[in-house]
Amino acid sequence: MQPAQNNSSSSVRTDDFDYHLPPELIAQAPLADRDGCRLLVLNRQTGTIDHRRFDQLPTILRKGDLLVLNDSRVIPARLYGRKASGGRVEILLTRRVDRERWLALSHPGLRTEQVVHFAEGLAATAEETNDDGQRTLRFNRSGADLDQIIHRVGVMPTPPYVKQHLDHPEDYQTVFARHEGSIAAPTAGLHFSESLLDRLGERGVELAFLTLHVGIGTFRPVKVDDASQHRMHAEWYRLEPSVAVQINRARREGRRVVAVGTTVVRTLESIADADGRVRASEGETSLFIVPGFTFRVVDALITNFHLPRSTLLMLVSAFAGRERILAAYREAVAAGYRFYSFGDAMLIAD
Repeated sequence: MQPAQNNSSSSVRTDDFDYHLPPELIAQAPLADRDGCRLLVLNRQTGTIDHRRFDQLPTILRKGDLLVLNDSRVIPARLYGRKASGGRVEILLTRRVDRERWLALSHPGLRTEQVVHFAEGLAATAEETNDDGQRTLRFNRSGADLDQIIHRVGVMPTPPYVKQHLDHPEDYQTVFARHEGSIAAPTAGLHFSESLLDRLGERGVELAFLTLHVGIGTFRPVKVDDASQHRMHAEWYRLEPSVAVQINRARREGRRVVAVGTTVVRTLESIADADGRVRASEGETSLFIVPGFTFRVVDALITNFHLPRSTLLMLVSAFAGRERILAAYREAVAAGYRFYSFGDAMLIAD
């Protein structure tokens, strides 16, 4: 079940989602304690703001809240190789096509039939390019053998604004990551430690997990003036039958569904019917949420601070209102919050 890209009939100006961020506020490394970051709590009805710590979440959420998290695991999708001429090539695997083929972005670009050689005898031949610049690579290994080599020679694909080397790749995985397939972390989930999850359970907060493999659709910039003309790339998701039961029961009982991250929001809102009921499903979503969207499942959202003019900033603006979000961002900047993937967090709720 896949709704339209958005349900707003009016145009959305991309430059309405711009803001000034001092570069020094872009977090370059994770905190030593995952749950030790700051938490800006925004009331989406009144616009009031409270400054807390993430490890206080068990006292902020309500008993009976259903916390839904994305358990996708990041793959070491960045590969470094050489062409036959000796020139270096950087590859970002974006999506698996079949047992031996991947869609990928390359720098510099590759010609059709050009071969790139990697460590351990791994090689890939460039095939066709699709209409958004991604090229199919055919590897000389396949299946589990290819997966194992990628794990040995690939590196974690941290965002381009993170300039520091990541000493511990697991810092870019959530503690509950299980199913491999993402090329970027569902970063709202990075703040949760095992002990915090335990404390949430002790306080009566219910946990549920779905999977959405983060692809280039989540973080590709909006390049058109009218954001409603932007096309999201499809990302694969799965919602298990037991989780659908959890979500529908919580809604039926009047308990809040709290999404951890925009990937969870997009998954749940993609598969909800008009009454907000979800059913177990597996497929792809290209849902692009902008202001004017009617949320049918999600009642509260835990999220990070997002890039200007991004689809993620538009989503949270749809959830809480553009003016409230931009006002909260201005306050976060003034208070010295850390931004983006390794930065601080927001809770948006009534």
